[in-house]
Amino acid sequence: MLNRPEKGGDTVVRRVTRRAGFDDGHSSAWKVAFADFCLALLCLFLVLWLMAAREQEYLQDLLKHAGGGMIDEGRGKLSETLGGPRGSLISREPMPSNGDQLAKRKVSSGTDDPAGPGQGLRLSKTLYETRADMVELAAVLADLGERAGLGNNVHSVITPQGLRVMLHDTDKLGMFERGSAMPSERFRRLLQMLGPLFDRIENQMVIVGHTDSLQYADRGPAAMSNWRLSSERAMTARSYLLAGGMPAKSVLQVVGLADGAPLNTNDPSANENRRIELLILTRDQSRSISAMFGAPGATTPLIDGADASMPDYAALDALRRELESRRQFTSAATDSER
Repeated sequence: MLNRPEKGGDTVVRRVTRRAGFDDGHSSAWKVAFADFCLALLCLFLVLWLMAAREQEYLQDLLKHAGGGMIDEGRGKLSETLGGPRGSLISREPMPSNGDQLAKRKVSSGTDDPAGPGQGLRLSKTLYETRADMVELAAVLADLGERAGLGNNVHSVITPQGLRVMLHDTDKLGMFERGSAMPSERFRRLLQMLGPLFDRIENQMVIVGHTDSLQYADRGPAAMSNWRLSSERAMTARSYLLAGGMPAKSVLQVVGLADGAPLNTNDPSANENRRIELLILTRDQSRSISAMFGAPGATTPLIDGADASMPDYAALDALRRELESRRQFTSAATDSER
């Protein structure tokens, strides 16, 4: 900068310098501030995501220690399903697959199985039809129940239709969280252990869900009920069997019976009434059930354009007698287990 003095004065020259980084329009300080802001925002989203992922486990532990009052079966207003809490970014649904190939190979060879090393399961055949066959299959299922820590929760009964496997609650261990379709860790493990076994046999099954007699507080038409709960539990059992390696064709029917068929008729709210049943069918019974819900057989015309299936009264009478004998057999089996 040059200052011109008045006449007779000396000329003074002042040199002005600009420091680096402060040139107008060329400063990079805002970029550092923006990067810090983006990093802080990313950390915030990460924390929120982790909190959402842990919310389910925290609520389950809290309700368990508090006695399960919020979702307790028969008194609760909320229901937990397989999908996890609302708002969670992590799905809780198991992904059905063809199962662990190593586990299936070990079960089929009899050298090992998913329960632990050296604990093989030897299957003598792939289709179980006779009573002796069902005795063998029941022993295999009981062994798997013991390995899963649920020996007292697994009981089998041989029926004319096949093997009836009851996976029920006890006063110490439950298959599901109360009022929920969320399976316990041991029951989840047992179902996944059963998957490779059912992959090895050709028998189809019916999966039936049961609850106790306690009702939900909300009785509205669209409210949660024991019908919905039993159906969701049966579907949950099917999902974990599929995840363990069971083929989809092994399941012929999935049914929820609510509290309509208790094991303990003297105490409809008893623990053992809450259960999942696997009815492993003989081939003839599988065909009968498929035909029952399939296209009708012989028809008789009523009028032009309208046909009706004629009932087989002899077959219906035989079915009634069979159901009555089955009910008596079940009552006797229940009395012997007490």
